[in-house]
Amino acid sequence: IEHQSFFLLMEGEEEEEDRDGGKGGKLLKRFKRGWMWNQFFLQEEYTGSDKQYIGKLQSDMDRGDGTLKYILSGDGAGDIFTIDENNGDLHANKRLDREDKAYYTLRATVVNKNTGMKLEPETEFIVKLHDINDNEPIFTKELYTVSVPERSNMGTSVTQVTATDADDSMYGNSAKLRYSISQGHPYFSVEPDTGIIRTALGPGEMDREKREHYQVVIEAKDMAGQRGGLTGTTMVNITLTDVNDNPPRFSQSIYQFSVPESMKVGTPVGRIKAVDKDLGKNAEMFYNVVGGDGLDMFDVITDKDSQEGIITVGKPLDYEKTRSYTLEIQVQNTQILDTRFLGYLPTKDMATVRIGIEDVDEPPLFERASYVMEVKEDAAVGTAVGSVRAMDPDGYNSPVRYSIDRRTDLDRLFNVHSGNGSIFITRPLDREEAAWHNISVIATEFNKPLQTSRVPVYIRLLDVNDNAPTFASFYETFVCEKTKAGQKIQTVSAVDADDPAGGHKFFFSLATEGAYRGNFTVRDNGDNTAGVLTRRSSYSRLHKSVYLVPVVITDGDFPMQSSTGTLTVRVCTCDREGNMELCNAEAQTSSAGLSTGALVAILLCVIILLMIVVLFAALKKQKKKEPLIISKEDVRDNVVSYNDEGGGEEDTQAFDIGALRNPEAIEESKQRRDIIPSDTLYPPLRRTAIPSRDNADVRDFINQRVQDNDNNPTAPPYDSLATYAYEGTGSVAESLSSLGSASSEGDQDYNYLSDWGPRFRKLADMYGAEDSDCDS
Repeated sequence: IEHQSFFLLMEGEEEEEDRDGGKGGKLLKRFKRGWMWNQFFLQEEYTGSDKQYIGKLQSDMDRGDGTLKYILSGDGAGDIFTIDENNGDLHANKRLDREDKAYYTLRATVVNKNTGMKLEPETEFIVKLHDINDNEPIFTKELYTVSVPERSNMGTSVTQVTATDADDSMYGNSAKLRYSISQGHPYFSVEPDTGIIRTALGPGEMDREKREHYQVVIEAKDMAGQRGGLTGTTMVNITLTDVNDNPPRFSQSIYQFSVPESMKVGTPVGRIKAVDKDLGKNAEMFYNVVGGDGLDMFDVITDKDSQEGIITVGKPLDYEKTRSYTLEIQVQNTQILDTRFLGYLPTKDMATVRIGIEDVDEPPLFERASYVMEVKEDAAVGTAVGSVRAMDPDGYNSPVRYSIDRRTDLDRLFNVHSGNGSIFITRPLDREEAAWHNISVIATEFNKPLQTSRVPVYIRLLDVNDNAPTFASFYETFVCEKTKAGQKIQTVSAVDADDPAGGHKFFFSLATEGAYRGNFTVRDNGDNTAGVLTRRSSYSRLHKSVYLVPVVITDGDFPMQSSTGTLTVRVCTCDREGNMELCNAEAQTSSAGLSTGALVAILLCVIILLMIVVLFAALKKQKKKEPLIISKEDVRDNVVSYNDEGGGEEDTQAFDIGALRNPEAIEESKQRRDIIPSDTLYPPLRRTAIPSRDNADVRDFINQRVQDNDNNPTAPPYDSLATYAYEGTGSVAESLSSLGSASSEGDQDYNYLSDWGPRFRKLADMYGAEDSDCDS
């Protein structure tokens, strides 16, 4: 192999001569490169202990005298690859892997050892690694999870697996793979070249209801599957998906249920269930009743969650009529069934259901679910409106008693005969108040009062022409003083509370009596309205300002009803276009302000409010004062409110302020004001006189008060508040109150104010001047 790894040395040189005809004919020479090499090859994964020899680099300038030096650079130079600088031998220092890097690009040159000058231009060469089969195939997935429909034909594609080999596919068979199945026979197979997995059995064998899951192991081997190749494996989990190949089947052929006859329509009777081996939508089914004497009495619905058939009551049951029923119920799939594998088996299933009816003591049963009756509104009291009828549905045929639920007839307009169920009137009726009356009649078994039932009765009152028509609203208009005869001044209409079958028809006319007939007339328009017209060309507001025109309104029903409505016409001054300019004072007040009745009402309200205010003030003055203490037995924790406002310093009548003047002048026999005094039980206290001193301290006064309260049996409990209001006598200025002054203003000497400083000197001059004036 050594001669293949060496580069080729091209010896010799080629001369070219070129004469420059322009400058003296100098001879030029061009030399081609003196050395070149091809690529080297190196085997990967070298396991030897020595460096791996790659080849030899040699220049044609190397004469073997040691003057040349080989230099290597590029990928891995000096680390992976080294060169002997003297002879150009190239070695690999490390173990290399082609899968990490397939080739290395290096550059080499030759320099003079002494001068360092390059003798050869730098040239690039490649070191390629030879591949060996050192990598096993690897699948793209460690685990495949796939599915295929059950009952698939043989050869149906399931999935494709793919493996890769890191070895060189261009060199040998190291990366040429072959697939095989090592687990999964005989159900599946795999194509050796493509890795496509296919079913290996026919539809009759691939049945999900027999086996649903399969685990297949696929093997990939390099070296084209030959002996000595490396292998890799993967696992494929294959699930057979469901197809609708199984019809539903009842678990039993006969079902039996029993229900009471009182069960209401729509109530479930029982459940039946069919089983389908398929899954999901393929297992969905529906039930229906296809036969039996209970075909019209019962229904069946499908529970979407449990796929059960629920039998319900379709019509009211009666034990006395039918005591049992038989139903034929059919079940089938909602999805189309694949019948290829059923053979002669039916696609539907049938079951028989027997339902027994149990007797129940039932309340009376009315002949109808509701009754509608009619009666004229002017029917006399006691007139029969209609009748209801109920009977005991049980075999006992117990008598029935009737009554009206008074909560539905609060005005007690009707009553019912307790024996025969006849409904009659007990009070006069009026259709205009209520056109319909809805009552409930109760039927009760005579022997079993708890067995009751009720029925609604709707009574319609038929209209009778008992109301006269009236004006639709209050009509008031005006007429100009200067007008023309036949001028329409107002259109009137009427309303009637009655409701005739053919609709309303009203007739209008003037009343036969009265002097107004020469002033106005009424023209019936024939459409339940009429126009009021003038019969004169001029009116005088000063002569007569208001006309009251009576209009007779008659209906067209029988018996005929009529009434008279009054139209108020005011005479006004108008402009040339007929627009009102001025009417009488009454008309202006009536149209622009409040009516007389409204003014009277407002005045009465004001008077009543004034009377209430005066009465409240009088009561407040006469209000008695509450006692200081409500109970003499309980005075602890009470707040005493006196509600008295003092009158200032000159008010000496509200309280005894002697204590403030002179504590020694307190009356010894004075009793408490917040309790009832009793001389027999509580004798007067003897007080110790306080020594009279000019500089008596407040402390002595307080101590005396404390002693008095401690020895007083009528004093409040221990947690009451005692107030000692005493101004001491030790003040230099003494009291400033005029109540405590011992002399009048005229006897005072204010000269001492001058001794208090410059600020009081002006005050002393003022009062001193007043005294001088008084003396003079």
